[in-house]
Amino acid sequence: MQKSVRCNEGHALHLACLARREGTKRGFLSKKAAEASRWHEKWFALYQNVLFYFEGEQSGRPAGMYLLEGCSCERAPAPPRAAGAGPAGARDALDKQYYFTVLFGHEGQKPLELRCEEEQDGQEWMEAIHQASYADILIEREVLMQKYIHLVQIVETEKIAANQLRHQLEDQDTEIERLKSEIIALNKTKERMRPYQSNQEDEDPDIKKIKKVQSFMRGWLCRRKWKTIVQDYICSPHAESMRKRNQIVFTMVEAESEYVHQLYILVNGFLRPLRMAASSKKPPISHDDVSSIFLNSETIMFLHEIFHQGLKARIANWPTLILADLFDILLPMLNIYQEFVRNHQYSLQVLANCKQNRDFDKLLKQYEANPACEGRMLETFLTYPMFQIPRYIITLHELLAHTPHEHVERKSLEFAKSKLEELSRIMHDEVSDTENIRKNLAIERMIVEGCDILLDTSQTFIRQGSLIQVPSVEKGKLSKVRLGSLSLKKEGERQCFLFTKHFLICTRSSGGKLHLLKTGGVLSLIECTLIEEPDAGDDDSKGSGHVFGHLDFKIVVEPPDATAFTVVLLAPSRQEKAAWTSDISQCVDNIRCNGLMTIVFEENSKVTVPHMIKSDARLHKDDTDICFSKTLNSCKVPQIRYASVERLLERLTDLRFLSIDFLNTFLHTYRIFTTAAVVLAKLSDIYKRPFTSIPVRSLELFFATSQNNRGEHLVDGKTPRLCRKFSSPPPLAVSRTSSPVRARKLSLTSPLNSRIGALDLSTSPASSSPTTTHSPAASPPPHTAVLESTAVDRAGVESSPAADTTELSPCRSPSTPRHLRYRQPGGQAADSSHCSVSPASAFAIATAAAGHGSPPGFNNTDRICDKEFIIRRTATNRVLNVLRHWVSKHAQDFELNNELKMNVLNLLEEVLRDPDLLPQERKATANILRALSQDDQDDIHLKLEDIIQLTDCPKAECFETLSAMELAEQITLLDHVVFRSIPYEEFLGQGWMKMDKNERTPYIMKTSQHFNDMSNLVASQIMNYTDVSSRANAIEKWVAVADICRCLHNYNGVLEITSALNRSAIYRLKKTWAKVSKQTKALMDKLQKTVSSEGRFKNLRETLKNCNPPTVPYLGMYLTDLAFIEEGTPNFTEEGLVNFSKMRMISHIVREIRQFQQTSYRIDHQPKVTQYLLDKALIIDEDTLYELSLKIEPRLPA
Repeated sequence: MQKSVRCNEGHALHLACLARREGTKRGFLSKKAAEASRWHEKWFALYQNVLFYFEGEQSGRPAGMYLLEGCSCERAPAPPRAAGAGPAGARDALDKQYYFTVLFGHEGQKPLELRCEEEQDGQEWMEAIHQASYADILIEREVLMQKYIHLVQIVETEKIAANQLRHQLEDQDTEIERLKSEIIALNKTKERMRPYQSNQEDEDPDIKKIKKVQSFMRGWLCRRKWKTIVQDYICSPHAESMRKRNQIVFTMVEAESEYVHQLYILVNGFLRPLRMAASSKKPPISHDDVSSIFLNSETIMFLHEIFHQGLKARIANWPTLILADLFDILLPMLNIYQEFVRNHQYSLQVLANCKQNRDFDKLLKQYEANPACEGRMLETFLTYPMFQIPRYIITLHELLAHTPHEHVERKSLEFAKSKLEELSRIMHDEVSDTENIRKNLAIERMIVEGCDILLDTSQTFIRQGSLIQVPSVEKGKLSKVRLGSLSLKKEGERQCFLFTKHFLICTRSSGGKLHLLKTGGVLSLIECTLIEEPDAGDDDSKGSGHVFGHLDFKIVVEPPDATAFTVVLLAPSRQEKAAWTSDISQCVDNIRCNGLMTIVFEENSKVTVPHMIKSDARLHKDDTDICFSKTLNSCKVPQIRYASVERLLERLTDLRFLSIDFLNTFLHTYRIFTTAAVVLAKLSDIYKRPFTSIPVRSLELFFATSQNNRGEHLVDGKTPRLCRKFSSPPPLAVSRTSSPVRARKLSLTSPLNSRIGALDLSTSPASSSPTTTHSPAASPPPHTAVLESTAVDRAGVESSPAADTTELSPCRSPSTPRHLRYRQPGGQAADSSHCSVSPASAFAIATAAAGHGSPPGFNNTDRICDKEFIIRRTATNRVLNVLRHWVSKHAQDFELNNELKMNVLNLLEEVLRDPDLLPQERKATANILRALSQDDQDDIHLKLEDIIQLTDCPKAECFETLSAMELAEQITLLDHVVFRSIPYEEFLGQGWMKMDKNERTPYIMKTSQHFNDMSNLVASQIMNYTDVSSRANAIEKWVAVADICRCLHNYNGVLEITSALNRSAIYRLKKTWAKVSKQTKALMDKLQKTVSSEGRFKNLRETLKNCNPPTVPYLGMYLTDLAFIEEGTPNFTEEGLVNFSKMRMISHIVREIRQFQQTSYRIDHQPKVTQYLLDKALIIDEDTLYELSLKIEPRLPA
């Protein structure tokens, strides 16, 4: 960059003329004077890299010029104004002007401060000045200069190396000549010594023996000394650290080889064949789609092939392992991962769209059937590069842990680790955004028939699990079945998947594949009504609560083009039932309330829902306390990437929407960034002071209406849709009461001569006055549009004369069927009426329509028109909804924190004292109180402490008297009891890796200790036998136990036994293994392959996907996943914001763990077996085991 430029006056005038005529940017700007804070308006002209300014537009001579090369331009804030500086209007006009500053690179030169009237003009000036500064060219020049210096250094290094090699060659030649001369001299000496050697041959034989013994002793002493030195070094901490370091390097090479092989399959098994298919006459996919799906995966493969070759070359030079230079080469090239990760979500979306083409889907399944794929899908291969950077970080972390501080490459490895962590932070958010799409596509591939709704990228996965479907007979009545029936459990077991818009019911075949039910396999939640408890008015269902133990719930489905039907499902426990019903209820409410908001804004306001979101910048625009992702949640609102705790609590209590995925993530991870007391205080504040706790902009948009639209007539084509949406959503599902089911009517009353239509809710007051009945003959007032909701069971209700006298029970969520008909009383045309309904009125219907009538002294019309009443009811609804999820899914929070429990009870009791509380809100509050205050009678699960107390049997069983089935069942029971006892908060914060892990995560450490004890017991039992046949029989019996554990889905037990058999003390017993049958060895290989840690437990993960609970997974697999997430990114950003993308990933893993924790085994406890399994007196420590192994089969002589 030039520091000074010489130019004469003529040259400057010539350039000024050119700038006036051909300047890239010209116009008036205000320039700040250097002496005082005064602004002078000048006419500026920009030509190339010179900025001229004139006194006026017609001035021929410039007043000054600036050389812009190397400068920078940035926006400047408006300068502060004194209170009395001028009229208020003038001050406001100055504040609205656009200020920017030009900073020069020369020392001592003051910045140029400018301003203009319009923001658009100011941005154009800033862009033009930036281009004139040649900043990009200067940066490129610096980069090229750095590369040139680097190349010069390389050339100099090579010259030095060449000179050194030349000198070495010369020295070697000299050394060779010297050695030749020594050889000649030795030969001459040898010839002279021959007579003396002939005399020694006649030496005394005893002397020869003595010399031989002396030579042997000297050699023995020398070898013994060296052996002592070597053994001391082998036992030293330095040698142990080096061994672990070498093992980490060997493991990294194996992992890199596996990763390169996966990329090779991705490129050669999918990318290149699809490119050829795209070039065919009838291409099933376009070249653009191929590029969008695979991105730069081919470049990534080439990069890692080079890195892998370098690693293998380093291994060839073992034991000298220098890796830092390889990472120095790799680091600058890893930026290609940013492109892959940034577009990975779009890649999966394109793939999902392409799979809707049958030709492409058929071709893709053909490629995936290749044996090299090992049953893995294309989505799996596209996911592998997402986790490579965290794997490098963990490997470097382990390497540094075993690398001495004085090691030659310590600093280089630390630098590489820091750079990889910086890159991982950038990539981390993109990984979390694609997690949902990968989950949906994985489930879609498991379903044999396929499921097109899962190809919708807006579907969000909520939960999955096993439920029992009860068969039904005509009229939707339950057949007489019992929960204990084996045929019901076996034939009625269903694998259910809940998404934000649909509910899937599948059966699982013996091979693990899923099959959708032919009838009722895919339920659209917008057509569903949830009934949490059996209908008390149904004679066949009166005793179902006792028959099924109150574990059943109904889903009433009313498709618009088919007959309504009912699905009855049984949950394994009350806790799991509460979790299912609360999630289904929230999903249904989200769909219907979102649809309600959409249609209200479309019909009665010029503010549509997307525009409403855009109008509220707090929902989509990044700020200092929040940052959004491009991905939308289940409520079509951008997901939060980073946010402060206040903004997260604000989103939790935003009355316009509540995303189920946000709610689950928040409740799983809130203790990382806040406390339960803070959350409860926010909910209490929302309930007590809803207007002061809700942002003003949210209230404005909540009541946004268009005054110009109120006089317009309804459009005939849209009227039924509008009316149908109004009667859809109640607030939430509450428990069943004894009141009969009643149908309700919802009317929109809009007189012809009124400009503002009144929204009225006509309900029967039967609930408040049991003796009062609604008269069917009563007709609505003239000119009234009436909406009537049909009954849930059309055949049963329409044939009944009492159908019109019933109203909806509050336990249904949502409680109104979608089949509504729009009719005009008196046969008048709908064209003559008009209606205007605000979103506030719509929410009034959503919160009040499901009630049993109004409390005395309140008119429904007054309530709906009262904004304060609407906000209070909606706020109460939101508080009860959050508390319901919190209590039903996270009961441990209240069991461990009695103060929190009491505060929640006080809040709920305060809600019950509200005189304006609606009936369904009162029922919901009572249900939460009941669930919170009473002990869980359904919790009949055994605990490990109870089992230990029950094992005091007078007679202890031995291994020979116990069958393999008894051992496997009791091992499974113990493993699941220990696994189920882990509270979810122990999975947060990597407490199991801290110094105080026993205090922070006692249950995880207890699980780890139990795993080690069981593995030690297996090894000890085998080593207790002295003869070969008994040991071989014990091995075969334990392998049979492991196989039964596999059939029971206890993969933790499988790993306990296989790890014991792979211990060095047992694995080295060659004579014992020779007696083991081939079938047992083959079975053990199969079991080891299932639970192998290769490829991040890829085989075990695939197996877990294809099995129904109850299941005991290997906990270490999930702890490794959580370590990947924790190592990759911090919980908070540098600005102190919560990393909510990380919270979503943690919540996904914790939710999967809790899914396996909730379903218990139905295995009877046998104290005689558990006494044997928990007897620590039978366990032999590791050193003693190895000593026994050496006594049984000593080492062979070298």
